[in-house]
Amino acid sequence: MWHELGIALCLVLVIEGIVPFLFPGRWKEMVALIAEVDDQTMRLIGFSSMVLGTGLLYLIN
Repeated sequence: MWHELGIALCLVLVIEGIVPFLFPGRWKEMVALIAEVDDQTMRLIGFSSMVLGTGLLYLIN
């Protein structure tokens, strides 16, 4: 189990690094816009992302 978790975390890092590698200027703009979003909206986005990820993982397995 720990091996698979490690692989998953490594893949997350690879996927997260694609946008700043390919489009560093645009990535900076996105980060600046995200910094302006209020906490409640960020929580909703984070929760939605977790639910979507859990649902997709359920469908895949």
